[in-house]
Amino acid sequence: MMNRYPLWKNLLLLMIVIAGFIYALPALYGENPAVQISGRHGTVLNTQTLSSIENLLKKDNLSYTSALMSGHDILVRFNQGDEDTQSKANDAIKMLLGDDYSVALNLAPATPDWLQAIGALPMKLGLDLRGGVHFLLGVDVDSVIARRQAGTVNTLMSTLRDQKIRYTDVSLQKDNNITLSFRDAAQKDAAMYYLRGEMPDFSFTDLSQGNNFRLLANLTPAAIEKIRQYTLDQTMTTLRNRVNELGVSEAIVQQQGNNRVSVDLPGIQDTAHAKEILGGTATVEFHMVDLAHDANNAQTSGVAPIGSTLYHFENRPVLLKNQIVLTGESITDASAGFDQNGRPAVNIRLGGGGERLFNRITSANIGNPMATIYIETNFDTEMVNGKAVQIPKKSEHIINIATIQSALGTNFQITGLSSQMESKNLALTLRAGSLPAAIHYEEERTVGPTLGKENIHKGVLSVEAAMIIVVVFMALYYRLFGLIADIALMLNLVLLVALLSLLGATLTLPGIAAIVLTLGMAVDANVLIFERIREELRNGITPQASIHAGYGRALITIVDANITTLIVAMVLFGIGTESIKGFAVTLTLGLLTSMLTGIMMTRAMVNLIYGSRHNIKRLSIGI
Repeated sequence: MMNRYPLWKNLLLLMIVIAGFIYALPALYGENPAVQISGRHGTVLNTQTLSSIENLLKKDNLSYTSALMSGHDILVRFNQGDEDTQSKANDAIKMLLGDDYSVALNLAPATPDWLQAIGALPMKLGLDLRGGVHFLLGVDVDSVIARRQAGTVNTLMSTLRDQKIRYTDVSLQKDNNITLSFRDAAQKDAAMYYLRGEMPDFSFTDLSQGNNFRLLANLTPAAIEKIRQYTLDQTMTTLRNRVNELGVSEAIVQQQGNNRVSVDLPGIQDTAHAKEILGGTATVEFHMVDLAHDANNAQTSGVAPIGSTLYHFENRPVLLKNQIVLTGESITDASAGFDQNGRPAVNIRLGGGGERLFNRITSANIGNPMATIYIETNFDTEMVNGKAVQIPKKSEHIINIATIQSALGTNFQITGLSSQMESKNLALTLRAGSLPAAIHYEEERTVGPTLGKENIHKGVLSVEAAMIIVVVFMALYYRLFGLIADIALMLNLVLLVALLSLLGATLTLPGIAAIVLTLGMAVDANVLIFERIREELRNGITPQASIHAGYGRALITIVDANITTLIVAMVLFGIGTESIKGFAVTLTLGLLTSMLTGIMMTRAMVNLIYGSRHNIKRLSIGI
């Protein structure tokens, strides 16, 4: 009996090994300190901005390795370990560019271009390994529920008017409940019958007494819970989009309880700028442009007409009416596209309430301009009576003015945009660029890069210690077969690192623990196989038959053991926190690579050594 793999299987295993080494290589290059520059409020970076930055760095004798346009950002790299120059350059660039640009400290992979071209990037490191900032954010969910109630007042009035149901008053009470008053019982009953079918998220209670015909409207518990979860989900989506735009692609954003969100920003070293990235609450509002008054006169006098507010857009004064036509809460989707003439536009879909009022106002203002205002509320911490208090600071600016072409319903377009980039930015702002509720910082923690490097050093040391102990034991106990298992163990580590890099998994300290556990478990398969071979040899079976029986009969036991461990890993991933999920992912990948290297690759190496030999007297397996 001969033990041989067909040529195609040997070549396949060889290709897997080569690919593993290539995609594991980026882990050896590390990261460079970097400064990342992005445009804010629609500001677009160009080659002139890049030239200004390069001239500034040369003038101040701040040495850098490269300054390149990366997508819509500029990335300036510095030599490894030169964080001092990175910090000085960051301050200088901020002074040069001003508030229209976002300048952030970051870390950029030092992987060569040829590796990046084939998608070979280093593993993402978690907060405990890379250093960075951790925030626990409180989300003001109750304010969203209150705004939803307040926004329903106009919807109720419009609905009742459309159905020709007469009412005397619709008002929002202090407890955020809505009361509807009617002249007679018939109108009240008609309203209750129609509204119960039209607005399933609200419950309507009859509070009539004598000649006082009233209904009480409030959100159902299910609707409140739906709004609460939607607010948290939208907040997390918005935060992910904000940090991803600045290149913090390893950010971990997850829900904590009913009204909190935790955010980990690995690699970010500037806490103040991290807060700027996350920002406060932000939304959009649509207002009609006031054409009845002269904006230049209002700017000269410093007094806006009653019912209007003075803004500036594209370096010119603009008067906007105070009446809100539509808020961002009504927008359920926004995407960049083109109008019928092929010009950039933003496609809007409504569904959050207020559509009737929007349709009525736009139908009465066809041909008139309407502005989109971006409103952001950030929170500053101030000391009041010896206590730190979050003080809101509100800022508003116009991001777009477009002419109403027709009465607008639940689907419409914003046109008049100057470029496709502007349409994409506006769509992002409308869709997920604004937070649905105010956030405040309940907890803030910074993990310095020095501590992260120390954690990496200890983690690597634990992997090396585990590897050395296992390698020495296997080599001494199983001789040549032990050395084969050691080679497979090293290949297992290489393939595991390559998979983590390819899949974009975030490596944390628990992940390193999973790697150490994987190394210990990986040789279990070889121990089972080798012991089975030794048992066959002791029973007088020939070496070739013993090798065949050892790999064949131990396979079922190995698969069973790995499946049970895989089930545990899946449970940990399903119910665990982010750190536990990282452990589970690394452990699962380790199981897969262990099966490949411990069974197929060791078998291939044994076949190459013994497979073609006819007269084998004994095997170097520790007997």
